[in-house]
Amino acid sequence: MLQRREGKSMQKVLRKVLAGVCCLAVLGSVTACGSREKEINGNVTPGAELTGMPEETKTPEATKTPEVTKEPEATKAPETTKKPEITKTPEATVTPLPEQTAEIEGNLKDAAAKCGFSFGTVISAFSTYDLSYKMMVMDEFNSLTAANEMKAYSMLDQNASQWSSDGMPVINFTQADSIVSMAELLGIGVRGHVLVWDAYMCDWFFREGYKKDGPYVDKETMKVRLQYYIEKVITHFETEFPGVVYCWDVVNEAVGDSPADYDASDARHIRTRRGDVENQFYHIIGDDYVELSFLYAKDVVEKLQKNNPEVSITLFYNDYNTFYDEKRDSICELVKNINSYAKDADGNYRKLCEGVGMQSYIGGYGFQEGCMNPEDIERIRTAVQMYHDLGVEVHVTEMAVRNYDEDLMAEHAEFCGKLFEMYTELNAEETMITNISIWGINDAPWMDENNGNYKQNSPYCGLFDENYKKKDAYYKVLAAMEQAE
Repeated sequence: MLQRREGKSMQKVLRKVLAGVCCLAVLGSVTACGSREKEINGNVTPGAELTGMPEETKTPEATKTPEVTKEPEATKAPETTKKPEITKTPEATVTPLPEQTAEIEGNLKDAAAKCGFSFGTVISAFSTYDLSYKMMVMDEFNSLTAANEMKAYSMLDQNASQWSSDGMPVINFTQADSIVSMAELLGIGVRGHVLVWDAYMCDWFFREGYKKDGPYVDKETMKVRLQYYIEKVITHFETEFPGVVYCWDVVNEAVGDSPADYDASDARHIRTRRGDVENQFYHIIGDDYVELSFLYAKDVVEKLQKNNPEVSITLFYNDYNTFYDEKRDSICELVKNINSYAKDADGNYRKLCEGVGMQSYIGGYGFQEGCMNPEDIERIRTAVQMYHDLGVEVHVTEMAVRNYDEDLMAEHAEFCGKLFEMYTELNAEETMITNISIWGINDAPWMDENNGNYKQNSPYCGLFDENYKKKDAYYKVLAAMEQAE
């Protein structure tokens, strides 16, 4: 028995050494960031078209962007509040960036720490080969989120699952491990993204024998599979990379946008479908699948903590359009439900959801109209305060301050500065926001309108340009955090 344990321990060490050597080899190679630069920088998140993953087990073509590839109309400001004529920041703010601001010293992660939050960005298996991107990450960020590699559809292995001896799904951690291993080597924390998401989910996961044409399993079987998957994934990363994955988005985008998405009697607006595709988590497990997922995740974390009191993993609900009134209110109802779903041995409700992730794609979806609207800053302020009042942490996730017009760079920089002034004001007296993660970090002016990231992030959304040079927007954000009281 002792020899077996030592053997497993040695295998684990060897895996990490190999990953570290690979990472260092990439860091030492200036050729790694040459001809593929426009494919793999942080703005253009790789999807299936770059990875060549099999459709059955990996990201379908639609997942070219980190998240929702077809943003609903609701992502535009509601008609009652949106002012189409306001497409630019007021004239007074169009002043060229002061010279002294451009020369401000420091970096984003250190400035953010003074304000009470960590500072993150996105990374993919492809961008780990981009030396310039990795150097930027090391210099500026202390949190990373995997673009697609830690999602279920990327890690589930259909063929292996069909031959599973215990009937449980088989998970391939190879690509996800490469990202988390790199983060561990660089001393950077990882936001686990995501355990349960109905979008693009492998349909075979819900079927008998894990076959694409098999009948759907019953409720109890699906609950066992879900619980197994959640426990296996959380335990794997905490065991293999202790303390690196500091939080998990347990459920992603479960709240619908339009009445066609949900049961009108449900104040949580839980999705019954996404477009033409039924949400099988909902239809097989039931309308409490979100709460149940959090219960499973919390049980795993507490189990790990019994073995090691130093384990610290925060559990989040993550969604987009979180600052628009109707969806914001539905998310609040959902968080309340999650945290009144289960009781402990003493009869007290267990706090299963400990945070809300506010995806922050800000502005028009694929068009300039609605971008850099000052009213959005106030909507975000209100939403952060409301989520905080529920007794949970707030993370600003997947941020892209959209801008489709190169001539509006000065306005974009001013807007970014004012947005971060608001964030720092919220944290001035009491810490409400504990992480801000920017996904639209680099400009990508080569993108055309048919590229999913064109709509999702926009070509001129970055704090850095396409060559990783710091833009005026970078210095405005840095100044806002450095000047926070």
